[in-house]
Amino acid sequence: MKIAYISTYPPRECGIATFNQNLMCAINANFPEMKSLLNGGFVVALNDSENIQEYEYPEEVKYVIRQNHQKDYIRAANYINTSNADVCIMEHEFGIYGGESGIYILPLLNRLEKPLISILHTILKDPSYVQRIIIREIAEQSSKIIVMSKRAVEFLTTVYDVPADKIQIIEHGVPDVEASEDNPVKNLTVFKNHRVLLTFGLISRNKGLETVVRALPKIVENHPDVMYVVLGNTHPGVIKSSGEEYRDHLKTLAAQLNVSKHLCFINKFVSEQELVDYLSATDIYVTPYLNEAQITSGTLSYAVGAGAAVVSTPYWHATELLANNRGRLFDFKNADALAENVIELLDQERLLNELKENAYEYGLHLRWPVIGAEFIKAAQESCTNHDFSDKILKNSIVDPEIMPKFSLAHVLRLTDDTGIVQHAKYGIPNLKEGYCLDDNARALIMALMAYQRSKSKEASELLPIYLSYIHYMQTEDGNFRNFLSFDRRYLDEVGSEDSFGRTIWALGYLIGCSSSNSYREFAREIFHKSFPHFKALKYLRGMANTIIGISLYLKVFPGDEGMLNEMVNLTKPLMEAFEYHQSEDWQWFEEKMTYDNAILPLALLHSCEITGNEKVKQVALKTMEFLDKLTLANGYLSPVGNDGWYHKEGTFPPFDQQAIETMAMVLMHFQAYTNFRKPQYIEKMFLCYKWFLGENTLRAPLYDHETKGCCDGLLPTGINRNQGAESTLAYLISHLTVLKAFELEYEYNKIGQYASSSLSF
Repeated sequence: MKIAYISTYPPRECGIATFNQNLMCAINANFPEMKSLLNGGFVVALNDSENIQEYEYPEEVKYVIRQNHQKDYIRAANYINTSNADVCIMEHEFGIYGGESGIYILPLLNRLEKPLISILHTILKDPSYVQRIIIREIAEQSSKIIVMSKRAVEFLTTVYDVPADKIQIIEHGVPDVEASEDNPVKNLTVFKNHRVLLTFGLISRNKGLETVVRALPKIVENHPDVMYVVLGNTHPGVIKSSGEEYRDHLKTLAAQLNVSKHLCFINKFVSEQELVDYLSATDIYVTPYLNEAQITSGTLSYAVGAGAAVVSTPYWHATELLANNRGRLFDFKNADALAENVIELLDQERLLNELKENAYEYGLHLRWPVIGAEFIKAAQESCTNHDFSDKILKNSIVDPEIMPKFSLAHVLRLTDDTGIVQHAKYGIPNLKEGYCLDDNARALIMALMAYQRSKSKEASELLPIYLSYIHYMQTEDGNFRNFLSFDRRYLDEVGSEDSFGRTIWALGYLIGCSSSNSYREFAREIFHKSFPHFKALKYLRGMANTIIGISLYLKVFPGDEGMLNEMVNLTKPLMEAFEYHQSEDWQWFEEKMTYDNAILPLALLHSCEITGNEKVKQVALKTMEFLDKLTLANGYLSPVGNDGWYHKEGTFPPFDQQAIETMAMVLMHFQAYTNFRKPQYIEKMFLCYKWFLGENTLRAPLYDHETKGCCDGLLPTGINRNQGAESTLAYLISHLTVLKAFELEYEYNKIGQYASSSLSF
C-alpha cells in the first residue's frame, strides 16, 4: 500500500513532524520486506518558510507546500492525484496550515481524489466560527477521522456534528525501544546522585513550567537531592517572536526562590533512544500545563510508554491516560498540590514503583508497530469503501493559477516615511504630485488585508505609516484635509467628502481586524473625533464610503446605538435618491452613472447586513443587477468610462476605464456572497477581477508583471502606462479579496451545480 502523507516533517522541529515520521516508520515496520520509507509512499511537507530549500528534507519528501502560498496547496493536490498513492493521511493542527486558522488546507482536500484519513491533533471545545467550519469540512472530505482520546470523540459529535461512525480512536504511539542496559543518562552530572523531576518538549509559556519551579522550595526542603530537568529547545515560533524570554524568566524565578541549583535546562532536541533513556533515568515526569484544553499530548504518551511515574495537571488527555493509577493529577497552577504529590511519591518507593509498572504495562499497546497496524487496517478500509463518484467535482470558480504572485514591491516603491505618493510616471513615483488622503486610506486597508492573509512583515511595517498620515491630516474639529505636498505642506483646508468617507472606511476596517490593540485604540480615537461630520455629508459617494466604515465598526461594537442610528440616517438619502431617479429601465440612484459606481450598492449591502432592512436589501439587489447588465453583458467587465459618463437614455462610454471601478465591483460581489451565499456572486467577482489581467475591452492586461504595479486605466488608444497609487491599490485590494473568497471554495462549490453560461446580466 502506497500512502501520501500531508504533514510537517523533520528536520523541521515540530511535534507533528516527529509524529508523522514515526507513523511512517510504524506502518512500514509491519511490512518487513520494505527496505526504505520510500517503498511505502511519500510526504508532502509543510514549510513555515517562504524558502522551499529552508530544510534539508530526506528523500521521502517529494513535495513542499509553503504555508502561506495558496497555489502550493492546489499544486500539491494535483501531485497527489497523479501519483501512485492509494490513500492519503493528513496530520491536522490549525497552526501548520496557512490562512485564518489554517483554512488554506480546504481547497487541497476539496480537490483530492484519493481516500483521505485525517488525524486531528487539536479539537477545541469552544472553536471560532472558522475553526468549526474547518473541522466539519475536513470530516466531510475524509473517509475516516482519527483521534487519540474519548473526549475528542465527544467534542466532534456534539460540538462539530461529525457522524460517530466516521471517527476512530487510535492512541498516540510511543517508541518501541527499551532503555539502554547501561543507561548513559544516569551518569550525567544533573542525574547522578539526584532525584530527578523531568519535563521535555518544545518550551513555551503555555507549558506552565513556572508551577514546577514554584513547587521546588517545598520539595527541596524535604528532598534536598531533587533536580528539576527541563529537556528541549524553545519552540521556534517563540524564538522568532520573543527569543529566550520565557527560559530567562524561569531562571530568574528560580533565583528569587533560592532554588537555582535545583533547576537545569538541557537545550537540545533528542533522538527517541535518548529520550527513552532520559525518561527511564527519571524519578517523576511532570506535565504542568496551564488549562484543560489539551486533547492530545505526545510528551505525556511518551512518558507513559517509557514507564515513567507521571504527575500532571488534569488536562483532557491526562485525565484519560493517567486513569487507573497510571499517574497522579494536581490542580492547574497549584504548586503546593504538586509539591505534596512529589514529596509523597519520593517518600514512598512502593507508590512510585506502582505508577511506573502500571504505566509501562499500558504503554506496551501504545508502541508504534502496534499503532501502525491499526492505521494499516484503517487505510485498507478507507480504500475499500472509497467511492470517488460520490465526491462532487467541478472546476473551481476561482482559479488561483492564473493570478500573479502577490507582491508589495510597487507599493513599497511609492511609500516613504510620510505616506504613499499618489501618482507615478510609468512605474516611477512622481514626487511632484505629493500625497493624498484617499490613497493612504486605501493603502491602510490593503496593508491590513495583506497582514491578515500571511502575517507579512512588509505589510506590518506599512501600517503605522498610513495610519500616521491619516492622523496628520485630521483637523482640530475632526474633519480631514486631503492633499499634502512632498515637503509636507498642507495643500487644502478641507478635503473632499470622498476622501472623508474612504478614511472612515479604512478606520472602521482597522478597528474591526487589527491584531494590535494600540492601533485599534488610535483608530477609534480618530474615528470618534470625526463623528460630528457624518451628519454634514451631502454627496452619495461620501455617504456610501462612510456607511461601509460604520458597518465595519458596528461588527465590533454592535451596542453603539448612536453609531447605528447614524448609519441608518446615512442610508436614507441613498434610498430616497433611488426612489426619485429609478424607472422601469433605469434602476439607479442618479440621472447618470459617473465614477466608483458599485460603491453605492456595496454600501447598501453593508447596511442591510447590519440592520436586516428588507427594503434596503431589495434596492441593493436591483441596482447591483442593473450595474451587472450594463458592465458584464459581453462576458467580461467593461465599466462605465470616465469620458462623458453614462446618462439616462444616453450612449454608454467605453473609455476611460478606471481601476477603482473594478475594485468596487469585486468588493460588491464578494459582499453580496457574504450576505446571501449564492455562488454566482463569486463567479462575477472573479470575472471582474480578470479585467486587471486582460479580460477587458482591449484584451490588454493592466497589471504589470515587471513593476508589480497596475496601470492607471484603459484609453481608446491603449493603456495609460502610469502606475499610480490608486490603480495599484485597487488591484491589490481586488487580488486579496479574491484570495479571501478562494478560502471559501469548500462552501460555494457545494451549493449546487451551475455553469458560467448560466449567468444572466
